[in-house]
Amino acid sequence: MLNENVVKLLKASMWDLATCADGEPNVVPVAFKDVTEDGRLVVGDVFLETTLNNIRVNDGKIAISVYDAQKLEGYQIKGKAEYVTVGRLVDTFKAMVEKVFRGTATAKGVLVITVEKVIITTPGAENKKIL
Repeated sequence: MLNENVVKLLKASMWDLATCADGEPNVVPVAFKDVTEDGRLVVGDVFLETTLNNIRVNDGKIAISVYDAQKLEGYQIKGKAEYVTVGRLVDTFKAMVEKVFRGTATAKGVLVITVEKVIITTPGAENKKIL
């Protein structure tokens, strides 16, 4: 589902996370993120309070937009998020965030996202194609 182009863009670009609860959409940019070897997406929770509240009430539903504005290449990824507060991934993101913020902020946990669908958002003939 996540082909080489999608993974490359996910690793190189910031992501926009979108969630919704009670008819109120929410979208946030995230910089503390990664793709695991098994194709899951991981996001460090630094300032994700509304996102976490939304996934609690909407059965974990989440969408991610990633794009390269210069090349006009982009993808929308839909999946299911699970919040994790202990373990190797959490420790990795805590260290990453604390280094960037010089100890003034930390990751409280991570969102682990299982990809369910990848949609091309690049303009052209492939637009809206599901990978």
